[in-house]
Amino acid sequence: MKIIPIVLSVIPLTAFSQSDVPSRPVGDGVRSLTLEQAVLSALTGNRELLTSKLEVEKAEARVSEAVGFALPTLDLQASYTRALKKPVFYLPDFQDPASGRITPIEIGSTHQFDMTLTAEQVLFNSTVFIGLGTARTYLDVTSELYRAKKVETVTKIRRAFYAVLVSSAVLDMMRENLENASENLRNVQLLTAQGLVSEYDQLRAEVGLENIRPEVIKAENNHRLSLNNLKVMMGMRFEEEINVQGTLEFEPVDDNVLQSALSTVLQDNPSLRALRKQAEVNDAFVSVERADYLPKLSAFGNLQYSAQNNMLRISLPDFIGSSVVGLRLSMNLFRGLQTNARVEQAQIDLQQSKEMILDLENTLQTSVESILSQLTRARERVEAQVRTVEQAEKGYHIATIRFTSGSGTQLEVHDAQLALTQAKVNRIEAVYDYLVASADLDQVLGRVPAYADSKN
Repeated sequence: MKIIPIVLSVIPLTAFSQSDVPSRPVGDGVRSLTLEQAVLSALTGNRELLTSKLEVEKAEARVSEAVGFALPTLDLQASYTRALKKPVFYLPDFQDPASGRITPIEIGSTHQFDMTLTAEQVLFNSTVFIGLGTARTYLDVTSELYRAKKVETVTKIRRAFYAVLVSSAVLDMMRENLENASENLRNVQLLTAQGLVSEYDQLRAEVGLENIRPEVIKAENNHRLSLNNLKVMMGMRFEEEINVQGTLEFEPVDDNVLQSALSTVLQDNPSLRALRKQAEVNDAFVSVERADYLPKLSAFGNLQYSAQNNMLRISLPDFIGSSVVGLRLSMNLFRGLQTNARVEQAQIDLQQSKEMILDLENTLQTSVESILSQLTRARERVEAQVRTVEQAEKGYHIATIRFTSGSGTQLEVHDAQLALTQAKVNRIEAVYDYLVASADLDQVLGRVPAYADSKN
């Protein structure tokens, strides 16, 4: 029997090592798991998704920082100074001016205390105002990237879950084949004992049974690997036991979704939306660099209290206050063409973003067309295999009856079993391919199930 390896090859499996598995406490008993539960568990524990969520929170903090640049600043500064050697200035000797002598006079005090309160408010600065909008757009970028990672995570879980269902269906089918072969062998042995069939027929039945046993073992190993793959996706340990609930059932995609897919992907794909937002950010950076040519105007105020004393005995009445207010205007006149170079770099970044958008749009449309083609072919195969399986089951039943009645041969039974297995395998492959293609379509369209979309 060389049919089962065909279906095993369609199930995506990866090599695992114990160090690859996230550490989590081992739960007691077996955990029943539906597709919805698997997706929600992954959205909670997936580390890449959590990292992407932190990027969104960082972007939110940057928006707050950008707002802060437009708000007034208030600084308080205090200082103490001790004069080790006081400065002097010189006066002529007024008692004897003709002598030409100069008398040094010390100024200042040994101890000095200063407290200064400075306030400043930006009145006009294009960089500040543009930066605020840029920070908010960057927040949109990180939000879309988080959405893309979320959609990707859901798709991976769906693929892994479908792989478990495929391996489970194959395992059930192989066990059923083993049971059928065992029952067939018992019938052959009974007929051989009665002299109704030859020893060759019994030998063929025994060989057929033994050929199925290793395929059952392969199916069991494949099912275990697919379960481990699902556990890794969910952040579980190998030691945790899960019981996957559900069967591999054909679920057609809504025709409205298929018909609007090519236009929807250009509107809703999160990676494309993030790239468009990034282009807006780069466009804003061009304006930020150009703003360096514009003047900057701010208002400021300064309140200062100072006190001096030679004996380090300072009290509140000793402090003398002074205050000033004013406007500060600054403007870049020439910086060695640095501003011009930065503007040019920002413009290049913007152009690169636009080219990347066009490239991604073409790639996504090509991907959608390919997925739609896969869905069509898989659906046709599913519909065709329904009747094929029914016919193969009927053929196997007829071959078994013919053999037990003495009008058929063991070879007919074997061929009928082979045809039935192939038909079931083809149907499993078709349903699996359709479900995987539907998951891929949801990913490029930025769609997730409603229960997953409610998860932040």
